[in-house]
Amino acid sequence: MMVKIVINAERCKGCGLCLEVCPNKVLRMSSAFNSLGSHFVEVEREEACTGCCRCAIICPDVVFELYRTEEAGSASQTGGSDEDRRNP
Repeated sequence: MMVKIVINAERCKGCGLCLEVCPNKVLRMSSAFNSLGSHFVEVEREEACTGCCRCAIICPDVVFELYRTEEAGSASQTGGSDEDRRNP
């Protein structure tokens, strides 16, 4: 299984909560700034991601979308959409 991580860097305020909860240290803080003037999180080691969604669950700014792929061409969303977070 592979996981594709999509990050909306413009929403990120750089709180670092996702960095602390990621068990495989997949993420890092960027040295660049977004339009808010904040450092934002970026993917460092996508191949190490297990799709646990801890980053998406803890993120207060809903910057993550994770997609699990079983085989080429098929993907399913596993966490981080606005609808999942705002309409329980």
